[in-house]
Amino acid sequence: MTTYVPTPIAEKALSCSAQTLKRKRDSHGGFLVAGKHYVLGPSLSSPILWNVELVREAFHKRGMAIRKQLQGS
Repeated sequence: MTTYVPTPIAEKALSCSAQTLKRKRDSHGGFLVAGKHYVLGPSLSSPILWNVELVREAFHKRGMAIRKQLQGS
């Protein structure tokens, strides 16, 4: 079973701000995919829920790719 947590818990678990999480969503040009890394609630006032483990993996992959790209330059 996949566990999703609200933004305040995710930001603490991932040591990043809520704004960073929200900017990294695919709907805002980022690499976190709706339905996989996060889910939206049924209304505009519903909290965004995050899969902390998958977001952590995505951050790690992104960081590794950037470092590899810089080493190749």
